[in-house]
Amino acid sequence: MRRLVFFLVAAALAAPARSATRLKDLAGIEGVRDNQLIGYGLVVGLAGKGDTQQTLFSPQSLANMLERMGISVPGATIRVKDMAAVMITATLPPFAQPGIHLDVTAAAIGDATNLQGGVLLLAPMKAADGQVYAVAQGAVVTGGFSAGHGGASQTVNHPTVGRVPGGAIVERPTPSLAFKGVLHLQLRYADFITASRIAAALNAKYGAAGVLPARAENSALVSVLVPSSYAAHPIDFIAEMEALTVDADQPARVVVNERTGTIVMGRDVHISPVAILHGNLTVEIQTSLDVSQPPPLSAGTTAAAAKVSVDVKEEPARNVVLKRGATVEELVRALAAIGSTPRDVIAILQNLRAAGALEAELEVI
Repeated sequence: MRRLVFFLVAAALAAPARSATRLKDLAGIEGVRDNQLIGYGLVVGLAGKGDTQQTLFSPQSLANMLERMGISVPGATIRVKDMAAVMITATLPPFAQPGIHLDVTAAAIGDATNLQGGVLLLAPMKAADGQVYAVAQGAVVTGGFSAGHGGASQTVNHPTVGRVPGGAIVERPTPSLAFKGVLHLQLRYADFITASRIAAALNAKYGAAGVLPARAENSALVSVLVPSSYAAHPIDFIAEMEALTVDADQPARVVVNERTGTIVMGRDVHISPVAILHGNLTVEIQTSLDVSQPPPLSAGTTAAAAKVSVDVKEEPARNVVLKRGATVEELVRALAAIGSTPRDVIAILQNLRAAGALEAELEVI
């Protein structure tokens, strides 16, 4: 059985109280956002590691490209082993202006086995509105490799996915947001307490003569009225506002990843009075083969006989009692004291939540 890693982020248990967080780390301005770009392109120069003839769209794409260059070649006669069809993606940052460079990710969509050493040919990149915002071209850098032939081969990481650092050039400016009158702050993690504290901090900083410029609309949105003194230069107001610090509040949460055995718990997780009874039942089945060899010159044949043994072990139940007000630190120590494995801890946490004794959200990813 694959060994699970028991990882508890409990470093904050003995740490002091959470320090204030900058407003820019808690919320972003509505409309200031990234945009996804996508395109279709060809990577050439793959030294026989590209698409095969079974990938029909690769020779068609190359024939169309050559035709636009004045070379007419039937697509069926083109061998594409040195070329691969790829999908390219990039992220267009807010307020991107023509001329800036973007990193591009290229991923093979045919049956190419390796993009190492390839060059991406000029390809347009479009946004969700169908408009071309950038063009990409350049050498593909892969984070893995594939070497060998047939059964004697070695592959590291994913050589069919690579990056073109700075390979895309923005050709069209992104739709810009005009900062007028009212700004809307979007919390990255919705929380009513944090939204209220953000509004209070802004009102304490910019409020005057009974006018409160900030108001929490809901748990994820705070409206801010741009002061009249900053009406001509709202960017300065945004820069000053983002530097404010706020004591953010977070719900008690336990995050469990059963695939890796990772359990992350914060310092605010509390346990109601509860008793935990825990034991293990192990069933082990082993199969061994004995070879029966007949005497020389006899008419018998060699045969293999299987021997199956079953071993069952049941450990005595171990228990732990948690009193009222118990913290996650006491829970961790108690579970470690009874020798619980990560999988046992995950099951115990789920049972605690079902019993209503875990005063926190339990999230399984």
